[in-house]
Amino acid sequence: MKPFMVNRYGRIVFPFNFFPELDFSVFETLEQFSAVIRRDFEDKAPTETDIVARVEAQEYRGRYNLLRDLALNMFWVNRYAMTMYEKRAIRWRDVPRQRDDVFLPVFTRWEGADLSAAIVLGYRALKPTWDEGTEDKIFRILLDVFRHKPGAGAELPAIKPTVAEILANPANLTYHLLAWDPDYPGYGHADIIEYTHDVPELEALMRQAMVLHNQYRWDRDKTRLTEVGKLQDDDFVVVFHPRNDDVLQFIRRVKDGRRVRPRKPAPAEARRPLTPYLPVEVRKRLTVMPRLEALTVYRGERACTNDDLIRNAAWCWSPMTADEIFIKTGIQQRVYTELDLDHIAFLATRRALEKSGRRPEEIGALLFCSCTTTRIIPSLATWLSGVLGIFQTHASCDIIAACAGMPYGVSEAVRLLQEVERPVLVVFGEKFSDKIGTVRTSRMIFGDGAAAMVIGPAPKDAAPDIEVYQTYASGPMAEVDSIIWPNPDFDNNITVYGPEVENLVKRYLTQMIGELTSLPHPEGAPGTLMDAIELIVPHQANKMMVTKLAQAAGVAPERLYFNIERVGNTSAASIPIAIHDAVREGVIPRPMRVFAPGFGAGAVGGYVVLRVDPAVVA
Repeated sequence: MKPFMVNRYGRIVFPFNFFPELDFSVFETLEQFSAVIRRDFEDKAPTETDIVARVEAQEYRGRYNLLRDLALNMFWVNRYAMTMYEKRAIRWRDVPRQRDDVFLPVFTRWEGADLSAAIVLGYRALKPTWDEGTEDKIFRILLDVFRHKPGAGAELPAIKPTVAEILANPANLTYHLLAWDPDYPGYGHADIIEYTHDVPELEALMRQAMVLHNQYRWDRDKTRLTEVGKLQDDDFVVVFHPRNDDVLQFIRRVKDGRRVRPRKPAPAEARRPLTPYLPVEVRKRLTVMPRLEALTVYRGERACTNDDLIRNAAWCWSPMTADEIFIKTGIQQRVYTELDLDHIAFLATRRALEKSGRRPEEIGALLFCSCTTTRIIPSLATWLSGVLGIFQTHASCDIIAACAGMPYGVSEAVRLLQEVERPVLVVFGEKFSDKIGTVRTSRMIFGDGAAAMVIGPAPKDAAPDIEVYQTYASGPMAEVDSIIWPNPDFDNNITVYGPEVENLVKRYLTQMIGELTSLPHPEGAPGTLMDAIELIVPHQANKMMVTKLAQAAGVAPERLYFNIERVGNTSAASIPIAIHDAVREGVIPRPMRVFAPGFGAGAVGGYVVLRVDPAVVA
């Protein structure tokens, strides 16, 4: 888990975006690790000569873009040192010679004086982008690091030699510190986290510059590369120690050439079902009619704006402005919580019981829908049953249907209602803020939140509030794996593959509209069920994408309700929270027929057609 924090200025900070840490327990081979490094560092970073070429071609329009390229280059140069090792200065006489967990890097001489001079001239010729003083300070830090780095970015191997290995060739060059001050000035964790600037881009860049300065925390003018065979006992060198035991074990796996795990079998070709799965018309097929008795929500209490994302731009993020994030997603902010997922789920569920007027002993079942729960035993549904004081249910279980959690949960609740004939609690909750890590595409979209519904048996001869439901799953493997968590290829963070997500949403949305237009108008009037729907509250995935695909399926944008611009995508909780907000804003001022489609991870999908009475919404 990689939680955010709030600094003294009340601003959200993602420390892991500035201090690169990878989960080495998931890497079996150097090739796996190299692929991650290439994606996160190398593919985003210009080389030293690239920067100079851009300067000479006058491609930079302002100082910020040059500074950002310098920072990206330095993160690339330090990609192995920062993710794998800790640097420690030590006298040569005290360096252990035979241990396999102490490393001494080999460097090739790199003459960067001419490149540095060209960058200085280019920088001075550019106009400040926002703040000349701050930009000059960042430039001084980055240039000093750039001038004194021991080698070019492309020349550095991931696995450093042990001391015995480097001594096998006395001509190997390593760092030699002519002077060592253990109190040499650097930036502490608080300096980096607490730094603030009115310009979000400069705030992030200054933090990155501080981190890069700390990679060479000694007098850089008093360093040189020396042949290891010529080192004297009192000379100071820089030894590399693995950051943790996972790194050391990874190094040992790579050097020992141990057998890797067998590959998974290739997926079979996806085949369509022999006959379609028809939507369930509740009034025709079931005997116990469902009634929506309560709907409550808990939003994350901490707003994370698009500017906050820019303030936390990681070394591996492609640049985007706050406006560009809004244009791409329709999101201006997402909301996060400092509480645990089970805590916010409990708050929403307890409020739903209160709103419905039901007592714990009346509840027949409890379902919890989430794709971010980390509570496996007991299930969060069972845990909620216990903390609410429910002695026994017919069923308490978790459902993992990601962004289709609402139709999946409501569908299962209506089925259970046929057996228990007493109220069913359906709870939806997600906490993404600590599972996104450094994946910007996911960080732009996801938020935290919870919601709860009480679905009870309707009075005899009363019409059902849940009129039609449908669920789907699977598809081509590219769509099934369109959203993955945990994803070893992305440091076990949540990752989203946008084109595949769009494909599955288009497929399911077209299928849903087709089904609704094939069902008759529920009141017997001319037209179809689609004509009888008064409001569409879709899963809040990506406003721009959903609107575009809905239009392509024949649905006018004005029929859709969105609150994603304020709360982000809360997956299973998104539709209930959106319905709640639609009532609060007066978009649902009276009992209305609502179509609620959901679609997402695992190539799941589904929808519910339900009647929402504002009176049941807390």
